[in-house]
Amino acid sequence: MSRFDLKLLDCTLRDGGYVNNWYFGYNNIKDIIVQLTKANIDFVEVGFLRNIEEYNPDITVCNYIEELNKLLPQNTGNTIYSAMAMRSNYDIEKLSPYCGSGIEMIRITAHDYDIEEGMEFAKEVKAKGYKLAVNPINIMGYSDERILWLINEVNQIQPYQFSIVDTFGSMKRRDLDRIVSLVDNNLDRNIRVALHLHENMSLSCSLAQAFIDKHLDRPVSIDGSLMGMGRIPGNLPIELIADYCNEYIGKNYDIDYLMDAIQDHISPLKGNAEWGYTPAYFLSARFNLHRNYAEHYLNKGDLTIRDINHILARIDDNKKTTFDYSYADMLYENYKNNVIDDFQDRKKLLDVLSGKEILLIAPGSSILTYEDVIKSFIGDKKPIVISINFIPDMFEVDYAFFSNNKRFSKIEKIPCKTIITSNLKESKATYVINYNSISGAFNQGCNSFIMLIKLLKDMKFKNVYVAGADGYCESGKNYYDSNIKSYLKHGNKYNLAVANAIQTLDVNISFITPSAYSGEKERL
Repeated sequence: MSRFDLKLLDCTLRDGGYVNNWYFGYNNIKDIIVQLTKANIDFVEVGFLRNIEEYNPDITVCNYIEELNKLLPQNTGNTIYSAMAMRSNYDIEKLSPYCGSGIEMIRITAHDYDIEEGMEFAKEVKAKGYKLAVNPINIMGYSDERILWLINEVNQIQPYQFSIVDTFGSMKRRDLDRIVSLVDNNLDRNIRVALHLHENMSLSCSLAQAFIDKHLDRPVSIDGSLMGMGRIPGNLPIELIADYCNEYIGKNYDIDYLMDAIQDHISPLKGNAEWGYTPAYFLSARFNLHRNYAEHYLNKGDLTIRDINHILARIDDNKKTTFDYSYADMLYENYKNNVIDDFQDRKKLLDVLSGKEILLIAPGSSILTYEDVIKSFIGDKKPIVISINFIPDMFEVDYAFFSNNKRFSKIEKIPCKTIITSNLKESKATYVINYNSISGAFNQGCNSFIMLIKLLKDMKFKNVYVAGADGYCESGKNYYDSNIKSYLKHGNKYNLAVANAIQTLDVNISFITPSAYSGEKERL
C-alpha cells in the first residue's frame, strides 16, 4: 500500500448544522469533537464565525474565535481544529490573532460574484497568523479561464489549502478530472488541494475515491461529515471515505469512534430531519442550480418530480448561483398558468349540478369512523357526490375533482367523471376549469378544498355538505388511507387560514364529520 499526504476534514458541526440550525447542544458538541479526535480525524471544523446577536453555547455559530475554542478538548492528539467564515457575513475585526493554541485553521468562503473581495478577506485572515484555507463557492460555475485567474490569486496569497467545492452537487467524473487537472497543474505544489462534495447524485463517495486514486504529487485533503449530515441532500459520509483510506492507503482512522458519534448524536437527528439522495436535488445538480430552487418547488406540495424538472430547465443562467424567491415563484406561476377558456365546461357542469344537493368528500380519516353516517346521508339526500383529489373505495362518487398533479398522476383508473384544473397535464377529463379562476381564494398556496368551494360559489351554490375535511395535524397522519401522503406538514394555523377562507367565500358549509375548519365540533 502506498502512502502519501492525505488528510480528512470533518465538517459535521459546521456544514451539518444546516439541518438543525447548528443547535447540537453544548455537551453533545464537545463529545462529537472528542470522538472525532479519538478517531484520528486530521481536521475537525467546529463551527461558523458569523455576525450574530448573542452567544449561545448550544450552537456552533459564534462571533468570536474564543467562543468556539471553549468547545475543544484538553487532549487534542494530532487533530487540527478549524472554523469557517464567509466574507459577506463576518466582520474580520472580530477575529483575534492566532494565539498558538485552539482553532488553528480558518477556512474562508466567498461567492463567485464577490470572489475578488473574498481574496482580500483571505489576506486579512492569513495576516492574523492562522492556517488559511480558501473555499470558493461553486467552482463548477467557473469557466476554465476564471479558475486559472483564481489560482493565480491564490498563488500570490499562499494559503495552507485551496478547496475544490462542488456546492450544488453537480460534479461528475469528467468534471473532477478536468478541474483537478487545472488546479494541480497550476497551483503552487506546497498548497494543499482539498475536495468538498455533495450527495445530489449519489456520487460523493465514488468521486472522493477517484480523487484519492489520482495519487497527486502534493498534499491533499477531503471533507466529509458523520453519516453525510448536511443540508439536504447531504455531504460525503466521512466514515465511508475513512474506511477506504484505511484499506487502500494505509491510514489509521478509528471507525469505532465515528460509529459511536453517529449512534449517540447523528442518528437521532436524522429521525427528525432527513438528508441523503433525493431526485429533486439530483435535478438541481443536473442544471448546476442553487439547491434552494429544488427545496422551493418541493415545498409547493403540488408538483411532481417531472414538473420540477421542467421548471428547473427554464431557469436563466444568471439566476442559477443565488436563489431568487420572486423569480422562482414567477416560474412556478407561469408553469401552472395553463390559461384556458372554460366557459363551456362551466356551463355544462352547472347544468348537471343545478338544483341538486352537493356533498364533497375529502380523504380525511373521519370517513372511516363515520362511514355509516356518510352512507346514510347519501341514501337520504341523494346528493351529487364529488371527491377531492382521491377516489374513495367505500363510497360511489359522481365526480372526482383534482387540482394536484401529484395525486392525479397516481390514479390508474377513474370510475367516475372528472373535474380538473388546467394546470394538470391531462386532456381527457370530463370538465377542465381554468386554474387561475379559482386558485386565488386562498392566500397560503393552492388548497383543493377551497378551490372547489370557490368553483361552486361561482356557480351560485349557497349550501354545500362536506365529509372528510378533517384538517391538518402536525404529524401529517390525517388521511383515511396510509398510502395517501401529505406532501407538506401543516398545523392548526393552516387550519385557521382555511376556515377564514371559507368564511370569506360566504358559502354555508355543513360538515357531516368533525372538522378543524369548523368553529363547532358538532355534526349533523
